[in-house]
Amino acid sequence: MPSPLLILLTGAAIGFMGGMLGKGGSAIATPILVALGVPPMVAVTAPLPATVPASLVAADRYRREDMVDRNIVVWALLAGFPATIAGALATRWVGGESLVLITDAVIVALGIRLLIASAQPIADGALDEEDLRRRTIAVAVVTGLAAGLLANSGGFLLAPLFMTVLRVPVKTALGTSLAVAAALAIPGTVVHLGLGHIDWGVVALFGLGSIPLAGLGARASLKVDSAKLERIYGLALIVMGGAFLVSELF
Repeated sequence: MPSPLLILLTGAAIGFMGGMLGKGGSAIATPILVALGVPPMVAVTAPLPATVPASLVAADRYRREDMVDRNIVVWALLAGFPATIAGALATRWVGGESLVLITDAVIVALGIRLLIASAQPIADGALDEEDLRRRTIAVAVVTGLAAGLLANSGGFLLAPLFMTVLRVPVKTALGTSLAVAAALAIPGTVVHLGLGHIDWGVVALFGLGSIPLAGLGARASLKVDSAKLERIYGLALIVMGGAFLVSELF
């Protein structure tokens, strides 16, 4: 296991990044923790419980600015909860090493998606209520399955999907993503706890770093151009995820 300080600093960095860009940060934390020497399954599950309070702290910053869409939150949770449980249960048949590789690949794909989205303006025009509900449910099912399988809160998919599929303004997408991610982390945590995958010592250290910094990240996002931050973040994810994939494969 790496030193407690390294885990604490990793949590702080992930918390700030998650609060700034509307993502719980579990997907990014996993390969970093593995690279530091945390066992793969522990690295996959440890960031998840800390995501709940960290995401709530960040989401509250957006809520104060009226940048959380409550209707999307409700429909996303109704569809996302059972999907997350199904994905978490599926980890019985998937090893930790495989989950880490999947997480690395998802990080690269997310980075590419963010760069593409920043270069191509999202179509104008609000969706009608029924279409918004259907799309929200579809997004929540896909995200919930991925969140349960990869032991994260789904924030790495929620924010960009809210922007591109639901046509939600960027900062509202970030705030809404954090609110949904906080709730979706709960069933995954419960399932992985029952499966004996969670190391609470690592969880505590990660949470001590991530929770206070998540609020600071959200505050920073509300003050700067989020579109520019998404482009920078997308490029960083491609580089970081690619490096992790290479290190795991070779």
